[in-house]
Amino acid sequence: MSDLLSRLLGERRILLADGATGTNYFDMGLMSGEAPESWLLEKPEKVADLHRRFVEAGSDIVLTNSFGANSFRLKLHGLQDQAAELNRIAASIARKVADEAGRTVVVAGSIGPTGELFEPLGALTMASAVAAFADQARGLKAGGADVAWIETMSAPEELEAAARGAIEADLPYVFTASFDTAGRTMMGMTPEALAELAQGLPRKPVAYGANCGIGPGDLVASVLAMSGAAPSDILVAKGNCGIPVLHGDHVHYGGTPELMAQYARLAVASGARIVGGCCGTSPAHIAAMRGAIDALQASPATPLGRPSIEDVEASLGPITRPKSGAGRARSGRRGREGDAA
Repeated sequence: MSDLLSRLLGERRILLADGATGTNYFDMGLMSGEAPESWLLEKPEKVADLHRRFVEAGSDIVLTNSFGANSFRLKLHGLQDQAAELNRIAASIARKVADEAGRTVVVAGSIGPTGELFEPLGALTMASAVAAFADQARGLKAGGADVAWIETMSAPEELEAAARGAIEADLPYVFTASFDTAGRTMMGMTPEALAELAQGLPRKPVAYGANCGIGPGDLVASVLAMSGAAPSDILVAKGNCGIPVLHGDHVHYGGTPELMAQYARLAVASGARIVGGCCGTSPAHIAAMRGAIDALQASPATPLGRPSIEDVEASLGPITRPKSGAGRARSGRRGREGDAA
């Protein structure tokens, strides 16, 4: 356990990650169609301010403003030649805030999907994807990121490419997928298949899990499936703040701080050791989650009962994934038994 995230996981039962970047930026003035990464150059003080507010709310991990800072996505904004430098800046802003926190805060370099399809469905090759992700990871490392945080992935090929890019840059890494289609990713990957994928990479991730998706209930259901498939692995839960509802041209996330505190408790009971929020999650929600996690850590001798899908649905709202089996404990790794898709 030589890297900072692994050391903290060795010391603490549960770590709290931060909340949303994009939806909070929109509340801070980001305009539709504007790349969040443009704020790294134009409004770095706002980028730092959001990191600082999450740290003050109790986050142990802050994610850099670099989700779309790979050359493929940056091409949409004419910034593809600045990928490494934008990632370096993103990490350096978060690093400064973390170093001023007065306690240990992990800087996680956010790496999102390219937006491209792999061959034969599209033109993206494994080699070009690995090169783009490695360039991004090297920039994050140069700026002071402690770990690469690969998130919101749907295709196993792209997830593997991002992991290989982080490995090439010699950064420890975490990855999460978005299970938003009846318990699968858009490209058909199940939580059990994600657990299986983690075992077969050249260097295993520090942790892996789920983020974004539909709502916190579905996110916890995905964690239940992963912890059943791989009970000894370190899992991540980073769910949306309630179920998104479209109001005109605005997507609203109606989760209250109380709901997100309950989500944090259920995520931990389901097997997650790193818990945070995704879309719609503000510093106020993170503060409520901090309180819930602190209460759990104050009573380590009190066992948490593994919730059923019905328990999760009753607390967090409707679940869209198939409910059969997702909450059962399993022995072994389901994917190795041939039924992971």
